[in-house]
Amino acid sequence: MTRHCLELDDLDAARLRTLLDNARSWKDDASAVPQVLSGRGVAALFEKPSSRTRSSTEMAVVTLGGHPIYIRPDEVDLDRRETVEDVARTLASYCAVIAARVFSHSTLTRMRDAVAVPVVNLLSDVAHPCQALADLLTIEEHFGSLEGRRLAWVGDGNNVASSLAFGAALSGVELIVASPPGYEMDAEVLDRASNLGAGVELATDPYEAVRGADAVYTDVWTSMGQEDEADARRIAFSGYCVDTALMAEASDGAVFLHCLPAHRGEEVAASVIDGPTSLVWQQAGNRMHAARALLVDLLEGV
Repeated sequence: MTRHCLELDDLDAARLRTLLDNARSWKDDASAVPQVLSGRGVAALFEKPSSRTRSSTEMAVVTLGGHPIYIRPDEVDLDRRETVEDVARTLASYCAVIAARVFSHSTLTRMRDAVAVPVVNLLSDVAHPCQALADLLTIEEHFGSLEGRRLAWVGDGNNVASSLAFGAALSGVELIVASPPGYEMDAEVLDRASNLGAGVELATDPYEAVRGADAVYTDVWTSMGQEDEADARRIAFSGYCVDTALMAEASDGAVFLHCLPAHRGEEVAASVIDGPTSLVWQQAGNRMHAARALLVDLLEGV
């Protein structure tokens, strides 16, 4: 059984089910949270800045009895001052887990291959598994179950969407992704999700995608590191704003999700993200609960 989480398909359906059950249980009863990190540290290396990811990871570690060690990119200067492998080996000699938010996914795979301690992906260019875990937790809390729920993703087939594809396949969620031409989900992700037992539906028309959906999800059109593409992306994604008209096509009782930060008036209307159907703050809060359950899963048997 793998003791790393670089993407959600490092888990299986049974582990995901236990992880979500634990996250909900410990959210309801903080006194039951196991102190699996008592006297131990977790290295949290951030090449890319963050607010939710850093805060949720640090609090997850603290509530598990551990000590989070935040590491700035200039403190290690990966592959210039020291190689990725040497940094990982050093951190593994002090810490029970290495968690990293990186530009290139290959940085994480190199860390994984260099050390025996669990390595957690806090975000890379191809995956964001901790975010997807929080998303699934939020949907399940609201609706009571995941099986058969229909989730519509509107926008770029990016790292968050990719992780959701694996999470959906493992949990029985039906995922449909609507993206403009040239910004579709990666073909390898589609194949891997299909191999888990559930395919991802693709669309170009956002209205087609959200029709009958239980949840509608979007993300910024231009992510960190893509700033030079901002103008081209605004043109390409014109018509993909999640507004009240688009939400009206979803099922009765449909909810809105966003991984944040949000650009009101661009990928989402203020009336939606700040409206009664929005679960974005519950979703943001669940980042900590999901991360905590994931850490326990990875540390079992270590």
